[in-house]
Amino acid sequence: MAKYKMKMKKKKNWSRVCERTTRTRCDLTGSDLHYLGVYVLRVRASADGVNSHWVNKDFCPDIDASLGPPSRVEMVPVGNLLDVIISDPLTSTQHSMRKHVLNLYYRILYWSRSDDPQGLKPKVLDSSNNLVTLPELEAWTWYCVMIQSRYDYYNKTSSYTEPRCMQTEGDTSYGQIFLYFLVSMMVCFLLVLLSCYTFIRFYRVLKNTFYPSIQLPAHIQEYLCDSSPGSDMPRLLTADSEAELCCDKLTICPEVVLLEIHVPPPLTAPPSELEQDSGRHIRQDSGDSGIYSTEGGSAQQGRSGGEPIKRDQEVDSWQTLEQVKMEEMGRDSADEKDLDEGVVDVCV
Repeated sequence: MAKYKMKMKKKKNWSRVCERTTRTRCDLTGSDLHYLGVYVLRVRASADGVNSHWVNKDFCPDIDASLGPPSRVEMVPVGNLLDVIISDPLTSTQHSMRKHVLNLYYRILYWSRSDDPQGLKPKVLDSSNNLVTLPELEAWTWYCVMIQSRYDYYNKTSSYTEPRCMQTEGDTSYGQIFLYFLVSMMVCFLLVLLSCYTFIRFYRVLKNTFYPSIQLPAHIQEYLCDSSPGSDMPRLLTADSEAELCCDKLTICPEVVLLEIHVPPPLTAPPSELEQDSGRHIRQDSGDSGIYSTEGGSAQQGRSGGEPIKRDQEVDSWQTLEQVKMEEMGRDSADEKDLDEGVVDVCV
């Protein structure tokens, strides 16, 4: 019961927390007690229906309740120093104890693990801040930390947290800065080079796909472009229904060429010019032979009697020459036609 209600004259109503229990402890967390309030607790013993007298005790959470340690501790290296992040202890309702204990502060114990592995002679640092930087630390050294919550008004202290250790870092030298810069430049260069190589390869693939360097011959392209239904040129089939247009059988056969020989008609009489030439030739022969009027009529009779025979012989020889010329012309035309037999027709 609240202590201020004990002074009232009306009937007092007590709240029962632990009843008929064999334990020597009682948890008052569920009673919703105010942290700064003052309460009266009473307890008695019972056995076989016999009860003892009531024993009263004043209770104030602010005075009597214990203080919990920090709920969480984190360490972050900052160069050759360490930052310690401290979370406040929590109440039973998971709220910060700093709302009830305004003068709460922390005691920090830290030591070097290389110099004092067991932490027998730690350094002490008190702070009411939640972020504390540990001073006087060496670079590249492991340090361990333990923290305790404290409240001096009622001389309340909590237990220490578990030790947490962290290694400090050192100052970055100019050599390390140059090395980091060089490595970063090389990484950037490799990334740019890889990007350019990937772009060029992708560009070549696209170019070879849409604009190939090897083109079809012009006459094949003309055939492929001719898509008229009545055209007999070959073209690509674009539908399964046109598969019936494919040829089932292909046969190649030569074209038969018949040779024709033209025979000129026979000549009945030699041309007049030929007669004149032949007469002139006879006269020249007769002049050269020296047979003229000295011989008299015998020579003339001989010439007159032999002239029809010579003319018949000349006509026969001329006809023979013409026949030979015509045969040669026919043979030449036959050779030309034989050359034409090289043309082959393709029948489908």
